[in-house]
Amino acid sequence: MSSDRPFLPYGRQSIDDADVDAVVAVLRSDWLTTGPAVDAFEAAFATATGAPHAVCCANGTAALHMAYHALGIGPGDNVIVPSVTFLATASTAHLLGAGIVFADVDPDTALMTAETLKAALDRAGGGVAAVAPVHMAGQMADMDAIGAVARDAGAYIVEDACHAIGGRDAAGRQVGSAGTGDLMTFSLHPVKTIAAGEGGVVTTADGALAERMRLFRNHGMSRTGFAAADQAFAADGAANPWYYEMTEPALNYRLSDIHAALATSQLTRLPSFVERRQALATRYDAAFASLPAHVSAMVRPSGRSGYGIPAWHLYVVLIDFEALGRDRADVMRALGSRGIGSQVHYLPLHRQPYFRQRHGALDLPGADAWYARALSLPLFVDMQDDDVDRVVEALHDLCEGR
Repeated sequence: MSSDRPFLPYGRQSIDDADVDAVVAVLRSDWLTTGPAVDAFEAAFATATGAPHAVCCANGTAALHMAYHALGIGPGDNVIVPSVTFLATASTAHLLGAGIVFADVDPDTALMTAETLKAALDRAGGGVAAVAPVHMAGQMADMDAIGAVARDAGAYIVEDACHAIGGRDAAGRQVGSAGTGDLMTFSLHPVKTIAAGEGGVVTTADGALAERMRLFRNHGMSRTGFAAADQAFAADGAANPWYYEMTEPALNYRLSDIHAALATSQLTRLPSFVERRQALATRYDAAFASLPAHVSAMVRPSGRSGYGIPAWHLYVVLIDFEALGRDRADVMRALGSRGIGSQVHYLPLHRQPYFRQRHGALDLPGADAWYARALSLPLFVDMQDDDVDRVVEALHDLCEGR
């Protein structure tokens, strides 16, 4: 069945005239990178999240890499990561030489729990330097329970909040406010709530960690605290204006002023973006609740954690493909023929060939159960209410063999 209605991707940015004007203003300025728009964005992001420090960077992967590096993660350390997450949560720690220990997740929410963290700690057998809970789909993991377990183990906490900007924890604090984790990472990819084109941010309450991340994103270059006084200073004792030193080998993870300007403009609409995504998720919930019982037995919304207030990035349903009599690829193609996009978040990392070759086969039943059923449906700010109805109707039709 074909559709003449607009195609609905699973995610899409929302750009308005103010966003365009912000980018054009930078293009007409003297600074396309390393300029004032970057500082302005960091200040605005810190205010929006309630964080003492916000350090922006090229993307969410860079944010994770910067965060792990700032904590000194390296060879001999283990980092616990939930198996259901994007590659970068694990790969960036692995690139620093750390061992990765995969934690199982709740099969209905894909969130790490205190219990699955304890099991991963037992398997690690020691040497756990950091725990990286992921706020999957925009729902927060229970950071009170997870934080207590991680602290008892002497581990740092790196919250992967790339899905969750605008959410709140159980105490009502904004995600990223440094209420629980040592470092919180965010993504500004176009399918996320706030778009910069590409971009990332790390928030923290620790000024020393923030400074170490700023050095790491800019080749490790420092213009203060010089080690080589004979090179650094002129005869009058003033620092040579051209001089800098490399504190350690690092990378170029800078965010350009172009991207920062777009992100700053987008950030002004964060409350309305979150509100609209919540309203769409509520409409989805109501539409699925109204389906006949035999259909609800085959497809239903993912579970709700009950912790904090989500800022939905994804709307995931859990489908019993065996009962439906169609596999997931077939369902995705059938939805696509009706102009409806979908995606799978994610192939569990313990099933990735790279990690499977190094860890062997792992029994993580929660992650496997999530993966066997999960399908992400369209969710973006500019969706209309009847778009939600259209998606649910299409799934209803598939369940009825139509």
